[in-house]
Amino acid sequence: MKHNNLGRFILVIVIVVWSLFQVYPPKSQSLISEFASRAEKTDTNFLAIVKSAEQLKLAGTNEFAALQQAIGTNDIQNNFSYINAKAQVRPTTFILNRLQHEASGKIKLGLDLQGGTSFLVEMDTNALMTASQNGDTNKIIQTADVTGALDQAIGVLRKRIDQFGVAEPEIRSAGGNRILVQLPGLSQADKEAATISIKKPAFLEFRLVHERSAEIVNPSTGELLEPVPPGYEILRHIESEANGKTSTEIFVVKQKPENGLFGDIVSHAKVDYSQYGKPEVLFELTAEGARHFGEVTSANVGHKLAIVLDKELVSAPNIESPITGGSGRITGNYTPDAAKSLANVLQNPMRAPLSIVSSKDVSATLGKDSINSGIMASKWGVIFVAGFMLIYYRFAGLTANIALITNIIILLGVMCSIGTTFTLPGIAGGVLTVGMAVDANVLIYERIREELAKGKTLRGAIDAGYGRAFGTIFDSHVTTLISSIILIWKGTGEIQGFGVTLTIGVAASLFTALVVTRLIFNFWLDRNWRISLSMLHIITASKIDFMKMAKPLFVMTWIFAISAVGFGIFNASQGKRLLGVDFVGGDSTSFTFAQKLDEKEVRSALAGINESGATIQYQKDAAGSLETLNLTTSSGTTEKVKAVLAEKLPAAKFTYVGGYTVGATIGKEIQMSAVAASLLAMLGILFYVAFRYEFSFAAAAVAAVFHDVLFAIGAYCLANYFTGREFNATVVAAVLTIIGFSINDKIVIFDRIREQLKLGVRGSFRDIINLSLNQTLSRTIITSGTVFLATGSLYLFGGGAINDFAFTFLVGILVGTYSSIYIASVIVLWWHKGERPQIAAAQVSVPNAATARPQ
Repeated sequence: MKHNNLGRFILVIVIVVWSLFQVYPPKSQSLISEFASRAEKTDTNFLAIVKSAEQLKLAGTNEFAALQQAIGTNDIQNNFSYINAKAQVRPTTFILNRLQHEASGKIKLGLDLQGGTSFLVEMDTNALMTASQNGDTNKIIQTADVTGALDQAIGVLRKRIDQFGVAEPEIRSAGGNRILVQLPGLSQADKEAATISIKKPAFLEFRLVHERSAEIVNPSTGELLEPVPPGYEILRHIESEANGKTSTEIFVVKQKPENGLFGDIVSHAKVDYSQYGKPEVLFELTAEGARHFGEVTSANVGHKLAIVLDKELVSAPNIESPITGGSGRITGNYTPDAAKSLANVLQNPMRAPLSIVSSKDVSATLGKDSINSGIMASKWGVIFVAGFMLIYYRFAGLTANIALITNIIILLGVMCSIGTTFTLPGIAGGVLTVGMAVDANVLIYERIREELAKGKTLRGAIDAGYGRAFGTIFDSHVTTLISSIILIWKGTGEIQGFGVTLTIGVAASLFTALVVTRLIFNFWLDRNWRISLSMLHIITASKIDFMKMAKPLFVMTWIFAISAVGFGIFNASQGKRLLGVDFVGGDSTSFTFAQKLDEKEVRSALAGINESGATIQYQKDAAGSLETLNLTTSSGTTEKVKAVLAEKLPAAKFTYVGGYTVGATIGKEIQMSAVAASLLAMLGILFYVAFRYEFSFAAAAVAAVFHDVLFAIGAYCLANYFTGREFNATVVAAVLTIIGFSINDKIVIFDRIREQLKLGVRGSFRDIINLSLNQTLSRTIITSGTVFLATGSLYLFGGGAINDFAFTFLVGILVGTYSSIYIASVIVLWWHKGERPQIAAAQVSVPNAATARPQ
């Protein structure tokens, strides 16, 4: 093996081994089994604990709670001496948390695929009616602002929970002053952290310390030396020192904050480290907060200013000089995680306190039936794509399949290493990644075929094929990366998750297509194991005059897209339900039952009232003693749901136990972030394509992508009218996937047009475009066809939301392929009024150039 190939080989092996290590173990192990197998000492008492926990598990209690209950007051530290829990307040919980973390699988599934924990949270609206007196400033929050406070709380919770990783929580209003928060598959430690993060108001105040504080109370012992003045109170701060001891600081502090220095006055907060390596929190104030802070510090130089968070003293630094910069730091005995949590809640404070009413374990929102059918459909899709590549490209197809497997391994490894949650939108990003990986290999192989047809040797054809395809592959991947990175930057929740998966997948695809496949070819060529490369060639060279029908087709599809969207909006204004529960909210109903039914049976019954897209979840309370069926359906359907369950599923004996109105999971914030991210992505693509090609190419690509999105939405509006499909979260994922697929297809066509212009191929600009479209037709049909049939398996076998995603993306594949010819190429042709652009070289005669001439 040559030296450069050896280096590449080692690099590939290292990356693959690292990725496999990050993925292992993929699935979570049983906590009780982990508890039993990891114990150092197993006496009869320990075995009795394990047996009791297994019995509690069979009775429906979750494993963590079952072990806690079985252990009771027993001390298990001797059984797990390698886990140092002596300094812990709750050593049993600490040991179980450690075991649960080690037993957890590396692949984290989202709420839609696995289920998780549901918190019903209640806001203390009485706090909104309080008035705070601050000098001459009165801040009164009106009771009419409850709705605004709830909306603000939902946004704050989403930002806080996003700090746990791309967990893609489901957060919506739940009627009155309540909010429903559902988080995917949390460990017990994560549940406790989430509980604290949800409840913590992070109410920040700056209060002056009395100038005679040390004369009123002993700052070390807390002994009261004289009465506390009116308007003041005693606050304590306990800090651990390096030697393990603790020191206490006690101050007499004003009961009220100074001059408006309280509430949501922090604009930014982050974790930093002191010169001694201790975590601390740096914060910046809003413009108003900075102004008040400057006034207070200027008027009180030499005094202490107490930093109070949630009525607890954090620190009381001395004001050495006026602080007008509007920033500061909070120091203390923080762990890195505690400092990160503090910075998180400081930046996202609540306007009123929250309390958790109930906590339940919930099943997957997609439903077991949809997930199982989706898994089966995905398997068939991958088998079909791999089978086609193997049959059509033979040895080269085998090489592409090895690269595809490597791509998937790297994608999973990187996602697991950064703790990304796998959800349906994320998997949609994976689907697009697979499509781009196939496309990259098809581009290379079709280029190799062209070079072989010119009479080159196999090695020469492979070198030229990779060389000529590199620019196309690089540009198509970079434009997709621009979109995905902007989605991460500006998106939230599902949008961000899609962007993360797509970014990792595109980078992996670029690596495997250009490095892994080339390495395999070099390995065989260096040993002279292959002297030819046979491939099927069903799609031969064509001479179609695509531009002949350009004008009528261009006009027709734009009219269809705009009319279909307008038709959908009109129907919605007439009372037709266009937006699903994800966008507008609906009814949540809960039922107890005598017989647990499969989600598929429940969904089939709900189809009778046009609610087959309902969210079906089984929920258990914290103790696991009560299990209920929870259904989320369209607004005003509670009575219909109760009636249809009683009529069609009498054996289950469903009993209605309660319900409430839920808000949208895709609220205005997510909708706006999705729109903003998409527009910025388009702008980024515009600049890049203009830089790499020409502005006319960039404008045409963006216009064509917009056309594709509009067309897909219009098609869905028609499907809504005829079949009752409603827009839901998966449609958003499908639209984002369409954008990525569409721009990739345009880049491939434009790259070939640019190449022909630079070569100075004879003919008009119209001839050049026709020639380029014909030369890339084989690649277009193969790539779009394989992705279409793989997605078609999701459409045929995937139920519910998966079917909605597949339907939308199928439309996108067709229209994306069409628009590369009849929208993007046509706009470029018209832009230049049929004249060859300035990037063209002088015309030369190219032998065997298949040029389509107008009739």
